[in-house]
Amino acid sequence: MENNLPQNKKALVWLSGAHFVNDVYTGVLNPIMPFIAAKIGISMAIATVVLTVSHIFSSLLQPIFGYFADNIIKRHFIFWGLILSSIFIPLSALAHNVYLLIFFIIIGSFGSSIFHPQALGFASRFSKGLDGTKAMAVFLAMGTLGYSTGPIVSSAITQFVGMNKMPFMCVFGIFWAFVMFKMVPKISVMQNLVPKIDFRTAFKEILSNHKLNILNIIAMLKTMVQSSCFILLPFLWKNMGHRPIYIGTALFMFIFAGGIASLASGFVEKRIGAKNVFYISMISTLPLMVLFILTYQKFSILSLVIFVITGFVTMMATPVTMVMAQRVLPEYKSIIAGFINGFSWGVIAIVMSALGFVAENFGITKVLLLVAIIPAVCSILIKELFKD
Repeated sequence: MENNLPQNKKALVWLSGAHFVNDVYTGVLNPIMPFIAAKIGISMAIATVVLTVSHIFSSLLQPIFGYFADNIIKRHFIFWGLILSSIFIPLSALAHNVYLLIFFIIIGSFGSSIFHPQALGFASRFSKGLDGTKAMAVFLAMGTLGYSTGPIVSSAITQFVGMNKMPFMCVFGIFWAFVMFKMVPKISVMQNLVPKIDFRTAFKEILSNHKLNILNIIAMLKTMVQSSCFILLPFLWKNMGHRPIYIGTALFMFIFAGGIASLASGFVEKRIGAKNVFYISMISTLPLMVLFILTYQKFSILSLVIFVITGFVTMMATPVTMVMAQRVLPEYKSIIAGFINGFSWGVIAIVMSALGFVAENFGITKVLLLVAIIPAVCSILIKELFKD
């Protein structure tokens, strides 16, 4: 079944669409969190912790679910993950206290954590016979574009019809889950042909692999830049008096540019090489962040353009990172996808919970500058990554 090219292409289309839909829901909270925080009476630091809870439960557990996905090779995680995300994350807008807010976020984020490793593993399997880098770039780009669409959808709902209407968003996710479950072929018939993976052996091999460790660090550093912009800047813009639709549109453009970068990464890699893609992605965010800080108060349009370019270069190396990592130990595709696409977000989410308090006491722009310096300094790791 994995060698049937027309069927593989159809499966990739529906999986990529599911990735888009799922990540719409994961992106809805960031632009409206300042307004949810004001409604239930919590500070920016506490709201940052709440958002990091979302990232922790949607990301940190992905390697574990990747292990089960590599062993089970069925579609259940993709289906139920999308169902949970589409129902519970929109319900967060109705929370009248921080405890109910956290509950809704945990269950919805848990769905995203279930969805991603198996979806990435399936995308890798169905890309056999196709251009693997291009197929993965499209799949990842669709998730990025979905993540970019979430903010503009939630901010538009908040500003024009009210946050209490957010739960109606669940209809599209539930619909897509059922259609995708029908359209993506079963591959469980191949289960007996796939060797069982031992949990301890798999994680020992992955965590002791020098190249994978470097790729994980790079993924974390780029995630730190992206998360800091996505979580902290809505509070900065709200304090400046910007309305929800402005914040949502800015975040949409940032992540949309990242999605375009993901699509273009294969083309760019073939012309300048993977090493240079990594260098551009890690180093250029520092001068761009400096320019943004210098312009955001007096030259808002220019600062927005700089912000969007930052999104482009930050995410340009994402597909290259994923494909390179899965080629190191191809027998653990879903687990490795869980580390690169999930675990890195979870670790940075923990860091962001502390950075929220730092930003509240010392200023958001100072934290953003610090966050941009670290990847530039750590770009020395790229030389180590390509030394062989």
